[in-house]
Amino acid sequence: MMLLVLLAQIVLPGTSFACTPTRVWDGDGPIWCAEGPRIRLAGIAAREIDETCRAGHPCPSASGKDARDELVRLLGGARGVTATGHVLVRGPVLQCHSEGAAKGSRTAAWCSTPRTGDLSCAMVRSGRALAWPRYGGNRICSRAPW
Repeated sequence: MMLLVLLAQIVLPGTSFACTPTRVWDGDGPIWCAEGPRIRLAGIAAREIDETCRAGHPCPSASGKDARDELVRLLGGARGVTATGHVLVRGPVLQCHSEGAAKGSRTAAWCSTPRTGDLSCAMVRSGRALAWPRYGGNRICSRAPW
């Protein structure tokens, strides 16, 4: 566990970077990248994995588990589960663009895959996350948010 904390890094705002996803916690992240960062998908909100919604956040009707499972599917599918409940994934490299620090040691980022395009948009289209204009502005579901 300590090793993950040491590897986590915040990607500077405006920076484009690659992320090879290795694990997921819930429907809007974090997504752990083999390269070090932990990504919180920009511009959306999903229920927490414990089925709650934080005060002041949009609260979709989809469950936290359904949102997490959809994100896992979009990332290429589950490859196992850790003892802490993180879902292991192995999918294509994501192309991401940083919005800067999110809560904790996460990077808020817009990410896309060759197959699904923008992950934030795909999560909103699936009904498992809601657009959060406060953090997405008019960029949600744009073809190339950066």
